[in-house]
Amino acid sequence: MSSQTNNAPLTGLAQFDRTTSIWGPITLALGFLVSLAAALFAAFGTGLGITGTDLWRAVGIVIATFGVIAIVEPIAYYPILGRSAMYQAFMIGNIANKLLPAALIAQTDLDERPGTRRAELIAGAAIIGAVFIHLITLVVLVGILGTLLVGALPPDLIAVARLYILPAVFGAVTVQAVITMKNVRITVIAAIVAAVIVFLVVPFVPVLANFATAMAVIISIVAAWIIRARADGPPAAPSSAGH
Repeated sequence: MSSQTNNAPLTGLAQFDRTTSIWGPITLALGFLVSLAAALFAAFGTGLGITGTDLWRAVGIVIATFGVIAIVEPIAYYPILGRSAMYQAFMIGNIANKLLPAALIAQTDLDERPGTRRAELIAGAAIIGAVFIHLITLVVLVGILGTLLVGALPPDLIAVARLYILPAVFGAVTVQAVITMKNVRITVIAAIVAAVIVFLVVPFVPVLANFATAMAVIISIVAAWIIRARADGPPAAPSSAGH
């Protein structure tokens, strides 16, 4: 009886989780190998004169600059995206300024709190939609119309626009995250910690500039846990995808 139960075919979400756990790492590994091969060919197969020493020096600089972010980002994104959507997001890229906002907006519109199985499936569907729209707009608006528009605009206007595009995107993501989470205590703590690091810590200790994001995330998590309401009970169990 036990053998029959263990060998029974998986159905529904169990099959989805099994497929995701198998093909997620495989597709990410293949994407990494293709990207690495292209970079190595550009470095050593095009006659640029780059040596092995130059390569490892560049790798060390990148790790020192972005290594902490590579650890912090998965931790920060997982509660919102879930496992399956995380595989999609890191395979596609542009998470903070495209995929994460799409997931947050979809979860908010469907009145689903991040962290549930239903929210994970919503995030995955939102990412698929965002990529589909992105490919269309990339070809039509950027590839065709964008080239014509940029060529017609004065260089000074383009330079000014570039100063505000990134802050506008991240500002929209932040507001959407605050509205979705609906937790005033954590929002206030995160805002105070970020302000202290950006306006006090970094100006006085510039060497910490590359670690400002990681510091803000880690300190906000620790502070939110310490200052949490002691009367709060354990978090409710995530609802199933069918609810």
